[in-house]
Amino acid sequence: MTKRAFKILAIDGGGVRGAFAAQILKRIKEKLGKDISKEFDIIAGTSTGAIVAAGMAIDYPPQKMLNLYRVGGKKIFRQSYSGFLNLNNWKALFRSKYEIASLKEALQEMYGDILLSQAKTDLIILASDIISGNPFIFKSKHEQYFALNNDIKLVDAVLASCSVPIFFDPALIKGYLLVDGCLWANNPSLVALMEAMGKNFNQDKENIKIFSLGTGINKNCYDAAEYPKHWGASQWGVRLIGSMMNLQSTSINNAVRLILNNDEQLLRIDFDMNPSIALDDPDVVDSLIAIADEEFSINFERIKNFFETKK
Repeated sequence: MTKRAFKILAIDGGGVRGAFAAQILKRIKEKLGKDISKEFDIIAGTSTGAIVAAGMAIDYPPQKMLNLYRVGGKKIFRQSYSGFLNLNNWKALFRSKYEIASLKEALQEMYGDILLSQAKTDLIILASDIISGNPFIFKSKHEQYFALNNDIKLVDAVLASCSVPIFFDPALIKGYLLVDGCLWANNPSLVALMEAMGKNFNQDKENIKIFSLGTGINKNCYDAAEYPKHWGASQWGVRLIGSMMNLQSTSINNAVRLILNNDEQLLRIDFDMNPSIALDDPDVVDSLIAIADEEFSINFERIKNFFETKK
C-alpha cells in the first residue's frame, strides 16, 4: 500500500505581491477543485505569506483575499506622514512609513476573533523578536510547554509577521516586541520542513512534499552606476528590504532542494521581476493576478501532478 505523502504549503513574504500567491491558490481551487485546508498537513507563511497562509488555514475565500490586496491595500499603504523620505522633514525620518493600525483593521476583517489554535490546518507563522534578537514562530500545534500560542488571536500573529521594519511599527504581543519574519526567513519552507521532521510530526524527509509559492524574484536590485554610498532614510534603505527578501527566498529554496534531493518533492512557483514591483503599491495587483494566471497555465501539469500523485 502506498503511503500518503505529507504535504506542506509555504508562502513567501513580499507585500502586495502576496496577491500572486493568492491567485495561484484561487486557480487551484477553481480548476482542480482542491480544498487547500484539507490538502496540506502544514501551511506556513511569512509576512504577506502569513496573510495568505492564515486565510487558507481557515478556508477564507481567495477572491475576498484578493480584494484585501486590491482595495484594502490602498488604505494600508497610505503614508502616515507625507514627509517620509523628505530630508526637509527630519521628524518623518524617525517614523514608520505606514500606520500599523490600518493593517490591523484590514486583517481584523479577515480573521475576526479566530484563535491561532482554531486553524483547520496546522499553521506556522514566522516573526522576529527584536528584544532578544531571536526568531519567533507562532504554531497552531506546538510543544505543551510553550503555552503562549494557546490564546493568541490569528490577527495578532499575522500582524506581527507583517510588521516589516521601516514600513510598520513593531507589534507588541504579550510582552514580545515582534516584527516581520522576513528578517530571517522570508521563504518559510525550510522552517516548515524542519517542523515536519521534528517531534510533532516525525516525518521521514522522503515522505514530504512541499508546494512553495514565491512573490517575485528581482533580477536587478541596484544600478551599479549609482551604488549606495549612504543608506540612511533614502530609497536605498527601503529597497534593501526587498533585496534582503530576495536573497533569503533564493538561498532557502536552494537549501530545501538540497535537503530533499528529489525534484518531485519540491514544487516552487515564482516569477522574475524586471523591473522590480514595489512591496507597497496596490495599483499593481491586477498585473500580479495576470502574472499568476500565466504561471498557473505554464505550470499546470506540474501543479496537477503535485496534488494527484500520492507519493
